[in-house]
Amino acid sequence: MTQTSLDFAQKKCKPCEGGTPALTEDQIREYLARLNGWSLAEGKITRLFSFKNYYQTVSFVNAAAWIAHQEDHHPEIEFGYKQCRIRCWTHAINGISENDFICAAKIDRLLT
Repeated sequence: MTQTSLDFAQKKCKPCEGGTPALTEDQIREYLARLNGWSLAEGKITRLFSFKNYYQTVSFVNAAAWIAHQEDHHPEIEFGYKQCRIRCWTHAINGISENDFICAAKIDRLLT
């Protein structure tokens, strides 16, 4: 059975510790196919979000930060007037884990 972004969004991030293996590049590409608009860049899964104005952008950033806090997972978030870029990777393993896809899928749900 193939997972979808909804499947990721229904999961909860699990603590990763050193020794937890990062996903392979094949696994990352397979998981990316289940998310809309995310790509692999510089060892992180990344998405650029665009909005109509600064208020919408900041509102999105605050909601994404709340999700990250709830999941105890901390993506890199950069934003400006009408755009926000989110980069996810798992600091503890210095790679990408399923948690990154869980966080990404939950952030994506803010737009539906």
